[in-house]
Amino acid sequence: WDTFQAVHAGLPEARLAEPGVVGDWSVKDILAHIATWEDEALKYLPVILAGGRPPRYSTQYGSLDAFNALMTQQKRALSLAEVQAQSASTHARLLTYLHSVAPGELLLLARSLDDRTWTVAFVPDDGPVRYYRYARDPRHAQFLCIDRVGLEDLPLAQQHSSVIPTRDGLDIVNYFSLPVASHDKGNDRPSRPLPMVLWVHGGPIARDVWGYNAIHQWLSNRGYAVLSVNFRGSSGFGKVFLNAGNREWGGKMHEDLLDAVAWAVREGIADPARIAIAGVSYGGYATLAGLALTPEVFACGIDVVGPSNLVTLLETMPAYWQPEVEEFARRIGDHRTAEGRAQLTARSPLTHAHRIQRPLLIGQGANDPRVKQAESDQIVHALVARQVPVTYILYPDEGHGFARPQNRMSFWAVAETFLATHLGGRCEPLDDAFAGSSITVPVGADFIPGLPTTLTRGTGQA
Repeated sequence: WDTFQAVHAGLPEARLAEPGVVGDWSVKDILAHIATWEDEALKYLPVILAGGRPPRYSTQYGSLDAFNALMTQQKRALSLAEVQAQSASTHARLLTYLHSVAPGELLLLARSLDDRTWTVAFVPDDGPVRYYRYARDPRHAQFLCIDRVGLEDLPLAQQHSSVIPTRDGLDIVNYFSLPVASHDKGNDRPSRPLPMVLWVHGGPIARDVWGYNAIHQWLSNRGYAVLSVNFRGSSGFGKVFLNAGNREWGGKMHEDLLDAVAWAVREGIADPARIAIAGVSYGGYATLAGLALTPEVFACGIDVVGPSNLVTLLETMPAYWQPEVEEFARRIGDHRTAEGRAQLTARSPLTHAHRIQRPLLIGQGANDPRVKQAESDQIVHALVARQVPVTYILYPDEGHGFARPQNRMSFWAVAETFLATHLGGRCEPLDDAFAGSSITVPVGADFIPGLPTTLTRGTGQA
């Protein structure tokens, strides 16, 4: 317990469990709790709670991803890494068996009170999730169901992982997908460099994970390599990594994306002349920043509900964000001070709109309470004034993102036509993609092949 407290030094805001046990905490409670810990405390947690010595655990097993944990009947926390390392234990044998049942990442969903029956799932990157009922004695896994029948037996892309060093010495975990026909089986490099879409996750306090990813599958099917980057400020990698993103919007967070792009070019994955940047919310901001701050890197961009002006973003935050104003000041910048406003203005894409050269597609919901419509309006107006090709799609019945399936279908149909025009991938004809959609295109319909014609069919408005 003294060791546990010592490792926890410097984290006064964290609650501590009773010595050696978890008490009444559920697995979700534990994981939510340890998600805020420093990396050093994070990797020692299971052994500390089980009464072990951190130095021995550190050297024997290395670092730990504590987001997949088991609970013993004594309510002690054990990681999957730990029980697998204990090859003589019952847990290790049963996990070896379970990994032979189906491909994919093993998730333990539920356990009976006597611990004899488990519900487990296998999450692959190229198919549906498979659910099983596992009986421990006699050992048997009974198939229950899959979550998406339509994904079975399709030629889906695999997702590959990489760790990329940044220019200032951080390691960032990334995931990329390739078109199925672009590489030999078992090889994670294409036979030739491909057009690539850098897909930037939102949040930005969130992260990309390995597994089935609909965006990756869609874009790889259209002929693109797809790269998702866990830039600094992403969650799930410890406090040091998270805090490294403080006030780095458009700064080092953007440099991490550039370092990942450079890596993809060096590795022969991406054609440097055909790289797009795209994303939703923070990913939309990153798209605007990419085109404005580094105008020569990307061939085009897709911004969905991304803020263009960080000052107006924070000045118009919804009422339910007010309790988090200090958090935003620490993470993004403080719009209440002259120094903070200057920093936010310097990192705002709108400030550098005169540098944007490449085509841009923008999607916005008119009822967005977080990133107001004005955030898109003002960047569109700036680009139109300079005759930069921008297409602006506005949905009168949407908010922060597109909830209605018909609206999602219409936007991504336009997006794949946009990408095909500028990167050279495949796309389907727009045809009836706007059926039931509320799509409007206030600006730039003529920049998307087939869009004006589709709009005049009575679905959508220009």
